[in-house]
Amino acid sequence: MTEPLPPGWLPAQLNGGWTYSDRVGQPQALISAFLAERHRHSAATLWRQRLQQGEILLNGRRLDGDGPLKAGDRLQWQRPPWLEEAVPARWRVIHDDGDLHVIDKPSGLQVLPAGGFLEHTLLHLLERSCEGQALPRPVHRLGRHTSGLLVCARRPQTRAWLSARLRESTADRPADPESASPAAACRKLYRALTVPAPLPLDPGDILVITTPIGRCPHAGLGQIWAAAAGPEIPGALAAWSELRLLERRPQGHLVEVAIRTGRPHQIRIHLASVGVPLLGDPLYQPGGAARAEALPGDGGYRLHAHRLRLPLPDGGWLDLEAPAPPELR
Repeated sequence: MTEPLPPGWLPAQLNGGWTYSDRVGQPQALISAFLAERHRHSAATLWRQRLQQGEILLNGRRLDGDGPLKAGDRLQWQRPPWLEEAVPARWRVIHDDGDLHVIDKPSGLQVLPAGGFLEHTLLHLLERSCEGQALPRPVHRLGRHTSGLLVCARRPQTRAWLSARLRESTADRPADPESASPAAACRKLYRALTVPAPLPLDPGDILVITTPIGRCPHAGLGQIWAAAAGPEIPGALAAWSELRLLERRPQGHLVEVAIRTGRPHQIRIHLASVGVPLLGDPLYQPGGAARAEALPGDGGYRLHAHRLRLPLPDGGWLDLEAPAPPELR
């Protein structure tokens, strides 16, 4: 028998399906091979089945089999409705001044459509709850299983302004914290639990982590963001995190992390790169590489966007805090 959902959860439901579009840059021998290379979640055999089922359109014409592609061709995959898993659909509003809208996002809720989620997302839930009213749209993202402060805004001008400030705060910074700008646009603090591996810090001590992050080979996805310490990863991005040990515990270390760059999965990768991955993280292993059998959306870890110091368009600052979950206090 299925266990009842916690209060405030949206049950698993079929969505309305979605149409994905691709444009062909170079001639291709087979549609199925092109789609398998472009969308690595499905092999060519599965794309051939979708072609036979009439799910693929070429230049607006529905296909029933494989074939070649010309440069400039347009493909559409009319994906049938699929089941989206249950998600938490209730959250606390931390700040709302009629324009700026900051919430405490629950762990398990996807912010924007991705990773198999289309309607069970924060954006879709906001759209449903704000019919006839100005919609607060997310200014940035948090990982699906990361909880805490998420900034939204109703006015496009505010979103653009805040997005620029966030870009300034996540621009490349010097590795030496003493030489970094003291007036960064935002200050973001996270709390997390790591595995109880040896960490050469006493409570209150700080470790600066500058491991570059880049797209590395991955068996399931083709490429994945991971630690890129070697020169064999072209295009690796500079990254900067400041790890502070708060408390040693038998089951894992309680830490606080400040970030000056906003690379994908940065905290998960950086903590793993120094030998203390997030407790329960199925993807990133000690050293910062990604496991082949796991995906970025897999959960189990504890990471919380705890505090945020945010500049305001009219001047001044806004200091925000989302109370940490019990295990992160």
